[in-house]
Amino acid sequence: MPWHARLELDYTRDANAPDRTVARHRHEGPLRILQSLYPEGDGVCHNVLVHPPGGLVGGDVLDITLRVGPGAHGLVTTPGASRFYRSQGEVARQHTRIAVGEGARLEWLPLEAICYDACDAENRLDLQLAPGAGLIGWDLTAFGLPHAGLPFLRGRLRQHIEMPGIWLERGTVEASDARLLDGPLGLAGHRCMATIFLAAGEALLRTEREQALDVARAVIDAHALRDTAGVTSPDGRLVVVRALAPVVEPAMHLARAVRAAWRGACWGLAPTAPRIWNM
Repeated sequence: MPWHARLELDYTRDANAPDRTVARHRHEGPLRILQSLYPEGDGVCHNVLVHPPGGLVGGDVLDITLRVGPGAHGLVTTPGASRFYRSQGEVARQHTRIAVGEGARLEWLPLEAICYDACDAENRLDLQLAPGAGLIGWDLTAFGLPHAGLPFLRGRLRQHIEMPGIWLERGTVEASDARLLDGPLGLAGHRCMATIFLAAGEALLRTEREQALDVARAVIDAHALRDTAGVTSPDGRLVVVRALAPVVEPAMHLARAVRAAWRGACWGLAPTAPRIWNM
């Protein structure tokens, strides 16, 4: 029987302690938020989103809504990869909606999504940012398990990332599309693709935008993926790093390094990592 799980997570400033961000959540089905942690003080609330089944099969739906109230700062990560398993005909769907309020910040830092052979998957991310809001996030997708000798030979992924009026990336990766997966204008034989982004609710100052681009370029230039990664700013409210890698690990290393650099240069914060990353 397919799972249909929903989670709503709200970050707000504590009415009794205005400098403290607190998290409240509601859920249906197998989605959970673990205890809130404050490794860098009361202002930033860290949470781990857990999906106990560990993956999705055809017909499963994960529906995630994250809201950050004015002035609050939330950080969300996951303890493991999302997994889209073999489908018997139905589509497995994950839909994440993020709304960041005025003067608020969110860090959306899930581990990768893995598309197993013969999956039929849809992964959608919708972003809405109010004036003064900021968001650092990423989306990493791996096709098959090369280390385990389990290639992505059948199936498909439909991917959609949208910030209305600002940014839209939408496409389908078919396992049978050799030109896309192996051609020089596609993934060129790589099996992991990463999108790392810094988004704002209003246009960044030119100096801020250039700084975000410069620090990302510096990280890329010093990284093993320097030849398959790049950074652009398609809009004054958005800076995007894209990278290809043969497997997940170097792409995730790059994503974490870019996030740390943007945190310091653009937000004036230390590169504090979620505790679960060190376990």
